[in-house]
Amino acid sequence: QVQLVESGGGLVQAGGSLRLACAASGITFGTYAVGWFRQVPGREREFVAARRWSGGGEYYADSVKGRFSISRDTAVNQVYLQMNSLKPEDTAAYVCAAGLPITSTMTTMRGYRHWGQGTQVTVSS
Repeated sequence: QVQLVESGGGLVQAGGSLRLACAASGITFGTYAVGWFRQVPGREREFVAARRWSGGGEYYADSVKGRFSISRDTAVNQVYLQMNSLKPEDTAAYVCAAGLPITSTMTTMRGYRHWGQGTQVTVSS
């Protein structure tokens, strides 16, 4: 059974930083693409960042480009989202996803098969 578990969320002041982690069990990230999405109640889940485990570039939403960075640690089968210069509008539940998207679906929910439960990030002004 595949499980993705996020951690690292919390409350931070605007301008601060957080580092989210996503740990996988039941799969090895090696051949997958991994993405981060975020969701605010009442709104659609929104793409944040993604990368293929092995090369293939990184993808970022315009709203986080230059502030967020996605990375991975092969040794521990984890992916991270470093979030800097946080803004109140970054407040959301951040969800990790893994799948085998083609290039055109790297930034869409339908590109991903496995989802975590999310970790809450709250940015105060």
